[in-house]
Amino acid sequence: MMDSVKKQVCCVIFDLDGTLVNTDGLVSEVLKVYLVKHKKKWDGREVHKIVGKTPLEAAAVIVEEYALPLLKEDLLLEFSPMFSDQWCKLKAQPGAYRLIKHLMGHGVKMALASNSPRANIETKLSYHLTLKESFAAIVASDEVKEGKPSPEIYLEAAKRLNMDPSNCLVIEDSLPGICAAKAAEMEVVAVPSLPNQSHLYTIADEVINSLLDIRPKTWGLPPFKDWIDGTLPIEPWHIGGPVIKGYGRGSEMLGIPTASLSVEGSAAILSEQPAGVYFGWTKLSTRGFYKMVMSIGWNPYNNTEKTIELCLLHKFDEDFYGEELHLVIVGYIRPEANLKHEDGELVEKALELPLYAKYKDEEYFNSISRPDHHNHL
Repeated sequence: MMDSVKKQVCCVIFDLDGTLVNTDGLVSEVLKVYLVKHKKKWDGREVHKIVGKTPLEAAAVIVEEYALPLLKEDLLLEFSPMFSDQWCKLKAQPGAYRLIKHLMGHGVKMALASNSPRANIETKLSYHLTLKESFAAIVASDEVKEGKPSPEIYLEAAKRLNMDPSNCLVIEDSLPGICAAKAAEMEVVAVPSLPNQSHLYTIADEVINSLLDIRPKTWGLPPFKDWIDGTLPIEPWHIGGPVIKGYGRGSEMLGIPTASLSVEGSAAILSEQPAGVYFGWTKLSTRGFYKMVMSIGWNPYNNTEKTIELCLLHKFDEDFYGEELHLVIVGYIRPEANLKHEDGELVEKALELPLYAKYKDEEYFNSISRPDHHNHL
């Protein structure tokens, strides 16, 4: 855990889309549906060309990339109601509420600076009032002459906070936003919204995997106090499915065979979780409860899909491929996805703590494994 202070800052300015709320999945869904109308197929690999852009700039990219027979302004008019219908489904990024509440609780001034128009920001935030009420200032792209990568949005946010730009820390997910913040001479933490793109973000002062990994102390801000013996409690989430053969790393790294969980049909819930190492409880349909540590990572051959590798902290005499497995994930350890022997040791101890042990509960597992349960996958 990083303890050295890079720079002392006084306030934090956040981007919205992709940073605090998970818009990328919704954008892809809308484009997938819309392009069918023009007999075109949305290719998720194009998403990097629109991330962080204003809506009109994004529309221009789509018109050009897919050779659509209409003006960017007309496309935006057609798009707008389709997106508006989806904003109610927007979820906060993992760690967003934790960070906002922490900073607010310590009296740290915060602002929002987004390339979205004001009306869109207001609509999105109406479903996340905790976020909305935390900002002393909100600056939208239609309130300045130029959106990001121009520094104007960030300079205006600093002005409204009555802060010098050099005292501001920006948290951003996109290259246009990072370039805007650096042009405003602010410190920047990048949280890339696209997988395997960290190498493109070297202009940022720090690159982290997700908001779960931010360390306020690095920036001279009050440190988090919620890490417990090297683990971070998270809002529990769960997943289930048949066990399939793993990648074979476990026997060498942990002395315990690993397996992979079939994630067919689980893309939605996995897309919401940052890659990294997690832990919790498993229940094998015929064998009972076991402690587990797991990694979520990007399939190296297709960076649009996440996979789960699972390690049950128990030596089995035989394989259990094909058995139904239910998991409840209760804590987070670190961003790097490959499992290590130390992870197993850490988790063995952590799951004895009442905070985590309470989820080893027959009734709870029965409730999450019912076919009609909303998170059963």
